[in-house]
Amino acid sequence: MKRRDFTRAALGAIAAGSLPVDALLAQVARATAPRTPAHTWPGYDAAMVLDFLASPGPFNTPVPFDRLSPEMVRNAATSGITAVNLTIGGQTPEAVEANMAKWAREVASHPQVFTQVRSVAELRAAKAARKFGLIYGFQDTVALGTDLSRIARFHEAGVRIIQLTYNVRNLVGDGCLQPENGGLTPFGREVVAELNARRIIVDTGHTGIRSTDEAIAASTRPIAISHSGCRAVADRPRSKPDATIRAMADKGGVIGIYMMPFLTMGAAPTSADLVRHIEHAINVAGEDHVGIGSDLSTTPHVVDAEYMRIHRTFVEGRLRAGIAAPGEDPEVPMFVTDMNSPRRMEMIADALAARGHGAARIEKVIGGNFLRLCREVWGD
Repeated sequence: MKRRDFTRAALGAIAAGSLPVDALLAQVARATAPRTPAHTWPGYDAAMVLDFLASPGPFNTPVPFDRLSPEMVRNAATSGITAVNLTIGGQTPEAVEANMAKWAREVASHPQVFTQVRSVAELRAAKAARKFGLIYGFQDTVALGTDLSRIARFHEAGVRIIQLTYNVRNLVGDGCLQPENGGLTPFGREVVAELNARRIIVDTGHTGIRSTDEAIAASTRPIAISHSGCRAVADRPRSKPDATIRAMADKGGVIGIYMMPFLTMGAAPTSADLVRHIEHAINVAGEDHVGIGSDLSTTPHVVDAEYMRIHRTFVEGRLRAGIAAPGEDPEVPMFVTDMNSPRRMEMIADALAARGHGAARIEKVIGGNFLRLCREVWGD
């Protein structure tokens, strides 16, 4: 049985309770074990590699983050990633400041590995120095409250990407799980205008369809759908329909394809699922408007009993809070099973090359398109 088929069958058996969990966990761990690419696309080390939603620390887990472990630092340093959109937003300005202080401490503790990125020039400097850049971003606008002046203060502190809504409704508009699918509020339109004025990238990764469409129309600068997928490939609320992806591209935006369970229906996702979404997005939007927003840590997952206990706690808590998306399953780990590596962006390049995509297109998908978006919004 192929690894892809085994992994899907094994995780399905765990979810269904038809086989002992402990017995299967060891097999699943082997099937999803951290791995090194078997071959490399020759252009990877020279390319600008941008993951538009990721972290070198724990991510999508309830494990509290105090300090990066040596393993996390090492994985970031060896990933080949130039920079990530790093979530530092919180529910309040005080929480944002605490997160910024935490990451500033990490940069200061590991200056040979990490650097904060506030501009395209700093992106290029990170690439030249082979450092791992941290672009501060929000996944919600709740920390703004009703005070638009906070946007300028956050920009001054280095925030360069702000997602309008998370999964549910806020003062700006509706998230992707809000059943009413309402559009931007009047305040939301003011937020978009202020983000444009401050040259902060408008992001709609978790934003509802109508709010996303209205943000695309309202924005005077291209937007990001930083971490999403194609609803035509897998009908998940976090993913966007073709009309929205096309409208985003028509305004110069970029969609980042995530590496989450939402790539497929009812199974653990594999690289084949990821490539299907990338290729569909290219067919809809064009090769200049597709990138990667993995929604993952750069440290690989090690699936064992403790991992699954923590994962269940995390997903069940999100389910209780009403913020879990359909497809989040307490028994299905949230990553692409055969790209469980710090070098996953290189593995994506390899997978695209194996499908016959040329070097120029691959460079765009693994970072060039998001570099262009940053340049157009932030300036040179």
